[in-house]
Amino acid sequence: MFTAVIPVVVSVVGGYLLGSVPVAVLVGRAHGLDPREAGDRNPGFWNVMEQLGRKAAVPVFAGDMLKGTAAGLVGLLVSGAGTGRFGSVAGASVLPVYAAVGAAMAGHAWPVFAGRRGGRSILTFAGGFAVICPAAFALGLVLLFAGTAAFSFAWGTRIAVFSLPVLQLFFAPVGQVAGTGALMCLIGLRFGQAALAGRRA
Repeated sequence: MFTAVIPVVVSVVGGYLLGSVPVAVLVGRAHGLDPREAGDRNPGFWNVMEQLGRKAAVPVFAGDMLKGTAAGLVGLLVSGAGTGRFGSVAGASVLPVYAAVGAAMAGHAWPVFAGRRGGRSILTFAGGFAVICPAAFALGLVLLFAGTAAFSFAWGTRIAVFSLPVLQLFFAPVGQVAGTGALMCLIGLRFGQAALAGRRA
């Protein structure tokens, strides 16, 4: 029993610390800007892009995604790297990987290294999902590019992210898809908190 808990604990701690790396804040400071005090005050890719341009925002996009991917890989490795069809996480690795990605999202939202003032965890979720279900993630990328070409990058991102649980149904059990939905609830929570903060401002 105790040995089964260790991978989950390691995944949560490792995921939270990785998620807490404030990529947007670090990139912003390198350009003389604190994204928490500018624009919509969200320390994430979109606000950095609006304040500093696309070139400056690229490291934020990559860094925030890699936090989720690295966390997912930590969970996968400490739990025996259990994978099933098309590389989807399986067996004893399911809980540690989901825990790691969820912790990374929480770290991004409430980072210990940046005064608990974080972003909305969308890219961190997407990066972690690449470990959870690589095949669905790849299809999501196709939708991202198609949506961007047809509409805009913002709409392409929305289409891709919200399609991920549906795409996952083709490769993973319903229980895991429900777990993905639970992770996405954190994104909804962060948007709700941002809306409330905007009304109080």
